[in-house]
Amino acid sequence: MIRRIASYMPVLDWGRAYSSETFSSDLIAAVIVTIMLIPQSLAYALLAGLPPEAGIYASIAPIVLYAVFGTSRALAVGPVAVVSLMTAAAVGQVADQGSMGYALAALTLAMLSGAILLLMGVFRLGFLANFLSHPVIMGFITASGILIAASQLKHILGVPAHGEALIGMLASLAEHLGETQLPTLVIGVSATAFLFWVRKGLKPALRKLGLSGKVSDIVAKAGPVAAIVISTLAVRQLGLADGGVKIVGEVPQSLPPLTMPSFSADLLGMLFIPALLISIIGFVESISVAQTLAAKKRQRIDPDQELIGLGAANLGAAFTGGYPVTGGFARSVVNFDAGAATPAAGAFTALGLAIAAVALTPLIYFLPKATLAATIIVAVLSLVDFSILKKTWAYSKSDFSAVAATIALTLGLGVEVGVSAGVLLSIGLHLYKTCRPHVAEVGLVPDSQHFRNVNRHRVETDAGLLTLRVDESLYFVNARFIEDLIQDRISRDKSIRDVVLMCSAVNEIDYSALESLEEINRRLGELGIGFHLSEVKGPVMDRLESTHFLDQLTGRVFLSQFDAWKALVEAPRIPEAAE
Repeated sequence: MIRRIASYMPVLDWGRAYSSETFSSDLIAAVIVTIMLIPQSLAYALLAGLPPEAGIYASIAPIVLYAVFGTSRALAVGPVAVVSLMTAAAVGQVADQGSMGYALAALTLAMLSGAILLLMGVFRLGFLANFLSHPVIMGFITASGILIAASQLKHILGVPAHGEALIGMLASLAEHLGETQLPTLVIGVSATAFLFWVRKGLKPALRKLGLSGKVSDIVAKAGPVAAIVISTLAVRQLGLADGGVKIVGEVPQSLPPLTMPSFSADLLGMLFIPALLISIIGFVESISVAQTLAAKKRQRIDPDQELIGLGAANLGAAFTGGYPVTGGFARSVVNFDAGAATPAAGAFTALGLAIAAVALTPLIYFLPKATLAATIIVAVLSLVDFSILKKTWAYSKSDFSAVAATIALTLGLGVEVGVSAGVLLSIGLHLYKTCRPHVAEVGLVPDSQHFRNVNRHRVETDAGLLTLRVDESLYFVNARFIEDLIQDRISRDKSIRDVVLMCSAVNEIDYSALESLEEINRRLGELGIGFHLSEVKGPVMDRLESTHFLDQLTGRVFLSQFDAWKALVEAPRIPEAAE
């Protein structure tokens, strides 16, 4: 019983071996990540269309809950750019930004997302994420990065603008370009340039001054904090807020409040599909980061338990004033590099953010929104990677088409259409590839017992024997393809007396495929052609033995293809059906 509970609460596992040395490592990592998270949380809340404190709130309870239920030692959970953009797109369709209904819808979206993730974890559905191809996800994230950066230009220019797709955003910006506020533009451009320099040039500069790599890294990670401090002081001292520079304003000085999402059937219905898409994208992003970092330390990630951890984190956000969250790539890498040894580092980060929420919020009253926009732009442009188009074009034209379509639809029609298209294209791509599996006609490699593709190798063949190796499991999507392929092949070659289906790569035969095999066997039997199987795997053989198929088979089942060759070429047998 205790072991079963521990499987759902990994904290009971790693917590038993917690030591003072581990505590020191986690605490140092937490300090570094907290410094990074404060400006990020504020900025991503702005991106989601919510008050800045929502970003802080979404980074406290979710981190603690993930530390209890998650399996990654380094994953840092909280608001991320893509999910924030998807939140704005989803909630913006049901409520006006700035209204109570908007905040309530964001809480409800987090609750729905949490419930979906939790149920997927309980029913062990983590494998569903595999249906999203990585190139398609990369295309969606690239397009989202461009959309996010474009959406923040209005804050850099200090003008009103709207639009969910790229063309609409740019057209709206162009319409209001004449209203650009010079002080806001100076702050925004300066902050953006400074943050780009911090990301690329500050660490090397500090190393040249003699600072150690670790200290240089910590200072570089604190760059956004420096931008916030300098721009906030400038706005306050120069009275720029009175001149039209948009500022954050008053932020509640408190811990996350207890909040209640809506249980309205209408609202839940409108938000269900967006919540499902956010759950899928968030999980894929999170599990990719978690598995990458875990592999570096030979640790194990349980995808199904990760669903439970992320589900709990989102439910925590829903009831503490936040919005949907997931594991962030940048902050997780920082957490890992800073030496985080256990999920307790996340709990310490939550404590640091809680202190900031109580003690530091009055200090950001004059923080210009242009600086937060600059923070977002610099962060998301690192997500943009058009090289995926070049790579997929060179490797697979079908993958390229899916990636290009996802990018185009996301930029042209908005993030929800883009992610929906990405999911459908990934599934469609999988079905397209499996409905026409690779089937090779094989022959015997001279002086061996190996069989290879007749079009790639010099092999021995026999005019009366047709051996086809199917490099895919057989199921309803491709069953008819195999049936038609064999029919076409024997109609072109009247000398064939035996057909062998080499099943070394077949892991599954579903009922539709079984019916197709029965039909192939019947047709070949009527023509006096023996139908045989070779190298059938144990689990597949068990299934076949539970049916009447093997009793009706006109040929035999051979342990190896070489056994079939010896029996059918060296000592051919006339099938009974031909007598």
